[in-house]
Amino acid sequence: MAEQQEQSSEDAVMARAGQAVMLHRAGDREEARNRLLELWTEIGEHGDPLHRVTIAHYMADTQDDPADELAWDLRALTAADVLTDERVEQHHRSLEVRAFYPSLHLNLAADYVKLHREDEARAHLRRARGAIGTLGDDAYGNGIRAAIERLELRLGAGGDGGPVGPPRREE
Repeated sequence: MAEQQEQSSEDAVMARAGQAVMLHRAGDREEARNRLLELWTEIGEHGDPLHRVTIAHYMADTQDDPADELAWDLRALTAADVLTDERVEQHHRSLEVRAFYPSLHLNLAADYVKLHREDEARAHLRRARGAIGTLGDDAYGNGIRAAIERLELRLGAGGDGGPVGPPRREE
């Protein structure tokens, strides 16, 4: 019974995170940020790694300041580094932790570009490129690969090709 209640609680966190993401996609960035921050406060810095990676990953998108976006994307990467496949499978049956890394590193590369820190951007872009073998041949995987290519072109040309950002996986 306690295990069932714990699982329901975990599902509730993911459901609430998903609701916040929907608000953001509908254009209510501030409310999405408020709800995600409330969730982050509830779970804490040392809470469930799946919750932390999910909330931090989407919280980054709601930030106005590129340095704040970077901080949240770094939190997401830190959480992914301690996340287990077993925990991911409780939420996504056919997903492994390693499938998170192309998007996480791509996000960090885009953050560093915004901060004019091209060396760090290139380092994370190499990591994203190195991890794309984990992506499926589907819209999400193709979107990540295309975003990597766009950012590589932008960094290679050294110009400002406009905003570059990877698609986020639907929760």
